Amino acid sequence: MNGAPTTASATNPLTQLSLPELRRRTSMKWRAHPADVLPLWVAEMDVLLAPPVAAALTDAIARGDTGYPVGTAYAEAVSAFAADRWGWHGLAVERTAVVPDVMMGIVELLRLLTEPGDVVVVCAPVYPPFYAFVTHADRRILEAPLGPDRRIDMDALDEAFAQASAVSARPVFLMSNPHNPTGVVHTRAELEAIAGLAARHDIRVISDEIHAPLTLGESRFTPYLSIDGTGDAFAMLSASKAWNLAGIKAALAVAGPGAAADLARLPEEVSHGPSHLGVIAHTAAFREGGDWLDQLLTGLTGNRVLLDALLAEHLPTVGYIRPEGTYLAWLDCTPLHLDDGPIPDGPGIVTDLAGPARYFLDHARVALSSGHVFGTGGAGHVRINFATHPDILTAAITRMAYALRPQKGSFD
Repeated sequence: MNGAPTTASATNPLTQLSLPELRRRTSMKWRAHPADVLPLWVAEMDVLLAPPVAAALTDAIARGDTGYPVGTAYAEAVSAFAADRWGWHGLAVERTAVVPDVMMGIVELLRLLTEPGDVVVVCAPVYPPFYAFVTHADRRILEAPLGPDRRIDMDALDEAFAQASAVSARPVFLMSNPHNPTGVVHTRAELEAIAGLAARHDIRVISDEIHAPLTLGESRFTPYLSIDGTGDAFAMLSASKAWNLAGIKAALAVAGPGAAADLARLPEEVSHGPSHLGVIAHTAAFREGGDWLDQLLTGLTGNRVLLDALLAEHLPTVGYIRPEGTYLAWLDCTPLHLDDGPIPDGPGIVTDLAGPARYFLDHARVALSSGHVFGTGGAGHVRINFATHPDILTAAITRMAYALRPQKGSFD
């Protein structure tokens, strides 16, 4: 890889930056580990900003427009995007609130819907901050494990909902839609089944839809609030994953018609948390970033095909189901028997490493997310972020395979 983009790279955001250029970054992904490590762990993409987003930020800075956010431009942009991309015309601007980021928005919604000690159901393995943020807010986690196909197990969810309703006055289901870490994109039929179970057990639902724009191939995202019977639910949306804006914070809380009164109780100080530049960037992404997103999705689809081939060639015993969305893949490394040593206590700390993630960092110099922090069913697994240059992805999988050989050396 050299630093000069090719003609093809001009239309693939994932091939515009070389490894030396990426190593100049100062964000968590590139600074949490030594420079010889290939970082394919935390959910940051190796891309330049989408041109419309970069232009919006540059213009704002040139105007000195760095004050406090105001208005409904962000919600209007998301509403138009949802109508165009997902055929959902029900995102009402008046039932939205701008919040600092998705997880802080989830915590604030939990404070509106629940009291300390109430139960929050999650489908494990799932995004580690669900555990950390929920428990830090003095709510209790109850897991409904995914099925063997890594999709939501409706029987397990039914059982968890029944248990939650029996022990908690105000239970909530916190859903990852699409699911992180498996990359599953829930179907309309699955979401309808979830809505039916939630109504039967009197469970409120919060749907984390941060990865919603990132569906691959023939998969199609369905907003949870577009399903009949979800009027008392909430969704959280943001441009942070699809346009790589995690460091420019802003997110949108969306209430169903029956949850509008709850959203109206959101404390005013919550609206002071989002960055004005964040709101500008996210608005530009949803309003003008569609062409760039399409180029990204093409690149991610290509990397997914590449990952399929690399795993089949170099790590054929690793369990893998092709992700339908996100840029994350969930790898079952239990056949490799790399789980020696104690597992740190409890999920929730994304930099904790155990089993295969620890092994591949130490022996392959590849950083992956450790499965154990994703909750029940995560031990022995790793999550890999394939939103990177194809050459980096190839090098990482090749290193991992080489590190499993009886005789192995160091990496240059």
